[in-house]
Amino acid sequence: MKKLLLLSLLSFSAFTFAQTVNDVPLKDIDVDYVQIIGTGRSLSTKVNVEIDFGQETKSISFKNGTSIKDERGRNIKFNSMMDALNFMSANGYAFQFAYTTNDEKDQAIYYILKKNK
Repeated sequence: MKKLLLLSLLSFSAFTFAQTVNDVPLKDIDVDYVQIIGTGRSLSTKVNVEIDFGQETKSISFKNGTSIKDERGRNIKFNSMMDALNFMSANGYAFQFAYTTNDEKDQAIYYILKKNK
């Protein structure tokens, strides 16, 4: 009986927590457009991906409030910006357009996505 209860609790927790940005589940972001920003990671082939949907961040560091977190609250790591774009598409967003910045301080790729209705 204890095993069944534990299994039920684990199953319930898996469905109640989802990917979040600034503690807001992706499915509950109530805006038409979001911007995902990709920057390279030092000594890594992965990219850092942040989401801006006009949210007010809850922490002192802006970057902590814009990272996509998994069910356990850890930052999701993406292999590439295409990986991030496919992730967002699977979560109900459609690509609109992209642009890049490439100056000495900021080298980033920006994707504008629209939430599917």
